[in-house]
Amino acid sequence: MDAQEQQLTDQEILDAIKTGKKMLFFTAGWCPDCAFIKPVMPEIEAEYDQYDWITVDRDANIKIAQKFGVMGIPSFIALDNGEELSRFVNGDRKTRQEVEAFVDSIGK
Repeated sequence: MDAQEQQLTDQEILDAIKTGKKMLFFTAGWCPDCAFIKPVMPEIEAEYDQYDWITVDRDANIKIAQKFGVMGIPSFIALDNGEELSRFVNGDRKTRQEVEAFVDSIGK
């Protein structure tokens, strides 16, 4: 699923995370730290294709952000069949290397 291109509803996100390995990428259009990482996200998503990457707009999907306790963006949460595996959640700017190190730390 190339969620970079489409805006999902809360229900679509909840349905999508029920099965399989998913990586939620919490972002917002106004967020400068999100804009910093977005250009390399397609490359990161291609490299770590064991996950279906789902972009979650923190403002449009505020209930999802609240459900997962995401206050700072950009943030990432790895799920397997709806169960949280790991999270990289804070309000700091994230580099490609940091995101890759986070995904590597989960294990393949």
